[in-house]
Amino acid sequence: MGQKKILIVDDEKDIIDLLSYNLTKEGYTVLTARNGLQALKIAKEKPDIIVLDIMMPEMTGLQVIQELKKEKSTASIPVLLLTAKGSETDEVVGLTVGADDYITKPVRISVLLARVQAALRRLEQTSAPEFETMRFDELEINLSSYMVTLAGKAIVLAKKEFELLVFLAKNRGRVLSRETILNSVWGADVHVVDRTIDVHVRKVREKLGTYADFIETVPGIGYRFRS
Repeated sequence: MGQKKILIVDDEKDIIDLLSYNLTKEGYTVLTARNGLQALKIAKEKPDIIVLDIMMPEMTGLQVIQELKKEKSTASIPVLLLTAKGSETDEVVGLTVGADDYITKPVRISVLLARVQAALRRLEQTSAPEFETMRFDELEINLSSYMVTLAGKAIVLAKKEFELLVFLAKNRGRVLSRETILNSVWGADVHVVDRTIDVHVRKVREKLGTYADFIETVPGIGYRFRS
């Protein structure tokens, strides 16, 4: 655990001090940033997890995530969002742009530690793919590089969009309920709503274009990747 690096990003010094103290006490190496630009610079050191505040001046947490996802070196770093509002809209938007989980302020340390540990477990489980490439007609999914190509042309997916597509493809032919997808792609410890899955599926379909029908909707149940 002592080898794991966590980057905390918040414009409030008291929050940074509180989280740094408790995470350091648990054996984590803690990096800190007071704004989005600092965070993007420090993220190049490849922390294992980023704990990121949404509401910051100049550059919001959502904008930081979007920048992280543009760079191959930082795109796969798990991000836990800190939100003072705790509204469903904030949660859905944050998860849609690529966050892995959210924590509502005021932060309960026990919740923070549990979410960090859950994110690390998910990271370890996905670090060694069973095989490198999956192909379906002209659709190719490369698990090691997080790349998806259609007829040889690359398409860009956010981290959760990619993981959703991979999970559906690995279970092709099976009808997967929203609950199963939530637990497998986001994790049982992450609290998201069904709408989050529907939004991600819609975005993946849009990017698949003429191959959108690879993902079938099963009314009242969930989704299936056609075999």
